[in-house]
Amino acid sequence: MKKIQIKTFITATVFMSLLVTSCSDVLNEKPRATFTPEYFKTEKGVNGGLTSLYYNLRNMYGQAYYYNSCVTGTDEATYAQSADGNFKDMDLSGVGSLTPTSYPTGIVWGNVYSNINTASGIIENGALVGVAESLIAEARFFRAFDYFLLVQTYGGVPLDLGSGDLKFNITPSRSSVRNTVPQVYTKAIFPDLKNAVTNLPATGRVTGALTKTAARIYLSKAYLTYAWWLQNPNNIPTYPETPRVDPDGHDAAWYFQQAYNVAAEGIDNPGPYKLQNTYYDVNLGKNDRNAEIVLYADHTETSELYNGSSLTYGGGGAPDNFAGWMMTWNYTELRSSGKSTVQREAEQHLGRPWTRMCPTIGVIENTFADKTNDSRFDGTFTTTYRANWPKAGMTDASLNNANGLPIIPGDAVLTFLNNEPATSITYSTGAGASNIGAGTLPGRSDYVISPRGVSRITYPGLWKLGPYRTDGGTGLGQPNAGSTRPFNIAKFSELYFIAAEAAVKGATTQGDKSALSLINVIRARAGKWRFDNNGNVAKIADNSAAMIAATPANLTVNYILAERSREYYAEGYRWFDLVRTQKWGELASSYEICGATKGDHTPKTITRTISNYLYLRPIPQGQIDGMIMTAEEKAAYQNPGYK
Repeated sequence: MKKIQIKTFITATVFMSLLVTSCSDVLNEKPRATFTPEYFKTEKGVNGGLTSLYYNLRNMYGQAYYYNSCVTGTDEATYAQSADGNFKDMDLSGVGSLTPTSYPTGIVWGNVYSNINTASGIIENGALVGVAESLIAEARFFRAFDYFLLVQTYGGVPLDLGSGDLKFNITPSRSSVRNTVPQVYTKAIFPDLKNAVTNLPATGRVTGALTKTAARIYLSKAYLTYAWWLQNPNNIPTYPETPRVDPDGHDAAWYFQQAYNVAAEGIDNPGPYKLQNTYYDVNLGKNDRNAEIVLYADHTETSELYNGSSLTYGGGGAPDNFAGWMMTWNYTELRSSGKSTVQREAEQHLGRPWTRMCPTIGVIENTFADKTNDSRFDGTFTTTYRANWPKAGMTDASLNNANGLPIIPGDAVLTFLNNEPATSITYSTGAGASNIGAGTLPGRSDYVISPRGVSRITYPGLWKLGPYRTDGGTGLGQPNAGSTRPFNIAKFSELYFIAAEAAVKGATTQGDKSALSLINVIRARAGKWRFDNNGNVAKIADNSAAMIAATPANLTVNYILAERSREYYAEGYRWFDLVRTQKWGELASSYEICGATKGDHTPKTITRTISNYLYLRPIPQGQIDGMIMTAEEKAAYQNPGYK
C-alpha cells in the first residue's frame, strides 16, 4: 500500500531539549511539546531547536522509503519480489508510475520545511539571547543542507515561508512562490555554508556535532552541483524556467574551481577525521562512528527514549533506521535436512528480510568486476549465509545440505559466487532441495547461485547496512527492531571524490592532488584487506599497487561515477550523483535480472524510460492541494511532466 504524506508550510516547530551529559559527552534528546515563539526567544529554546535539527535527520536517513527513492531506478538497484508500489514506481520500468502522489518522492518536501523554519528561528534569535556564533553556524549548516536537498530534488523552491526570504515564520501561509535554482544557491545555500565553514569548530562540541569538515563537504558538493547545472551538457530542463546564468556573474568553470578548492582545503585540514585503514572498517558495525564518518543520523541500543523508537520491534516508519531491511531477502527459507538452518538474527550479515530492493546483475558483474584485489565487494555484500541454528535452541550437531553432505554451525549453507564457475551449476526445478531454488556444484556442501543467476527473490544481501547490537547474548537478539546503528550521511572520503570530479571538469589542481592521485588514494585503500568478510577468516593482504596500476591514466566522469558506486554502493548517493552529472539516462536505462520466482535463473534485460523531466521530482500533490491559489497558479507551481 502506498503512503501519501501531505504537508503544507509548517510554522509551529516541535523542539527537543539539549542535554549534554558529563559522562558521555554526546547529544541526548528528550522530547518536548510544541513551544511558543516566546519560548523560542530563550537560550533554552534555541538549544532545544538545535537538537531538533539533529533529531530530524532520523526522519529521512534510515527511513526506507526515502532511501528507496535515492537508489531504486538507478544503476545500483531495482525492485525485488516483495516490492509494493512505493518501490515499483521508482524503477521506471513500466511496473509503476511516478506521480505527484507517489510517497517516496515527497518525503524531502514533507520533512525539511519545518527544519528550515526552525533553523531560521535560531539564526534570528540566537545572537539576541547570547548563543555562541558556533551554535548559530550549526543552524546555518542545517538550513543550507535542507535547501540543498530541495533544490537537487525539485529544482527551484520557496525561500519565503510567509514572512520574507529566509525569515522565521510564525503565521500559517497558504500561498507560495518558487524561487529559481540560482536564487536558492546564491541566496541560501552558499552564504549559509560559507558561514558554517568560518564559524563551526574543527572538532565537534560533542560527539556527532557539526564541524568545519562537514560544512566543507557540503559547500564543495553544492559548488560542484551548481557548476554542472550551469553547464547543463545534456540540455536537461530546469524549473521554474530561468536562464542558466549565475546572478554573481560566475561561470561553470569558476564553480568547478571553487568545488575543488574547498574540497582540497578539507583534505588538508582534516581536524579529527581520517580515512580508515581498510574499507571493511568503514562499515563494520562495531566500528560505527569512526573517524571517517562526518555526519550521521544517530541511534542507540541502550534507551528507547534516546533511540527514538522501540528496541524490540520496528513497524516500518521513521524515526526507525530500517533501510537495511529493504535489500535483505528471505534467507530464512533455506533448509538443510528439512530444517531452518539460517535463522533470522540481529547480526550484520543477516537482519530482518523485506525483499523490497535488489542489486542488478550488472552491479555484481561490472561495478564490482574485480573481487580479488578490491575489497569493496566483500565489504559491501553478504554473499555467504552461514548456519546459526543453535542460537534458536536447535541441538542438531550437523545437518545435511547440498549434495547430501553434512554441515555444522558456522558452515556455509548458501554462497553467492563471485564469478561464473568453470563447472555448470545444477539448479533444481522450482524451490528445489534448498527451498529457494539454489543450485549445487560437485563436492560442495553449500548451495550456490552465480552472478547471472541473481534474481528478484534471491540475491546477495547488503552487509554494510546490516544490524549490529551487543545485547543479543548467545541468542538471535532483536532482529525485528529497527537498526540501532547510526545511518551514515557524510564521509571524509567524499572530499577526494568531489575534488577529483571537479578536476576532471577542468579545475586547476594543487600539488599532489590531481584527479588521478585523489582517486588512487581511495583505490589504494580499497586494495587493503585485514579480514575476508564472507570467508569469515582473517586476511592480511595489500593489493594497493595492483589497484593503482589498474586505474586509467585519463580519468572520465563515468569512471569517477563507477568508483563512487563501488565506494558508496546503496548508501543513498546514487540518484543525486546521476542527476548532478546528467548521466542517469545513459547509465541506468536498462539492467539485467532474473525473475521473481524461486528457481528462475534466466537473466532478462529490462528497459527503463528515463525522460528528461524525471530529473526533477514532482511537487507533492498535498502541497498543491493545500494552497489557496487559482487552478492556473497551482498548475504552474508543479514541475513539468507531472501536471
